[in-house]
Amino acid sequence: MKIINLSPLVAMLILMSVSSCKKDEPKDPVIPNEEEVITTLHYTLTPNNGGAPVKLTFQDLDGDGGNPPTISKGVLDANTTYLGSLELLNEIESPAKSLTKEIEEEADEHQFFFNTTVKDLSISYADKDANSKPIGLVTSLSTKGRATGKITIILKHEPNKNASGVSDGIIDNAGGETDIEVSFDIEVR
Repeated sequence: MKIINLSPLVAMLILMSVSSCKKDEPKDPVIPNEEEVITTLHYTLTPNNGGAPVKLTFQDLDGDGGNPPTISKGVLDANTTYLGSLELLNEIESPAKSLTKEIEEEADEHQFFFNTTVKDLSISYADKDANSKPIGLVTSLSTKGRATGKITIILKHEPNKNASGVSDGIIDNAGGETDIEVSFDIEVR
C-alpha cells in the first residue's frame, strides 16, 4: 500500500473545495413585521359641545379584489369642533382582531395623514408618540361654513417622521409604506 503524504496546505485546499460543493438549502426570508390585514376603518367624530357622533366607516371583508368595499358618507355640522378617534380591525379573523392597539404600541413606526377637499375644514393631531411626533389615532376636526368634499385618511408604516413637513401632516416627504388609504364623502351643513 502506498501512503500519500499531503502537505497541510494541499489538505486544506481539498477540504475547502469539498465543503464548497455542498448545496445550500434554501432559507425562508425573514420578515421582521409582516403587514397586517386591515378590513375595517372607523373614524368616529364626536362633537365637543355634545350631540350624536358621526361614524365614517370603510369595510372590505374580502380584501383586495372580489366585492367592492362599503364606504359610508358623513354629514357634519358647520362651526363645530369634533374629537376624532380611529379604530382599525381585521374582521377576516374570528373574533375580529383590533389593530389599533398594535399601532399605539408601535406608534413611532406609524402615522396617519389627513387630506381634505372640504373648504374650511381642518384636522389636527391630538396624540403623539414617545418622541413627541404625531400619530393620528386621535384628532381634532373643525368645520366652519357649509361645504362638500372628501376627507382622505392614509396610514403610513415606517414614515420618516423627521422629514420636512411630516410632523405637520404633510405626506410629501414621509416615505414609508401605505397600509391603508380611504376617502370619505363629506357634507358640512
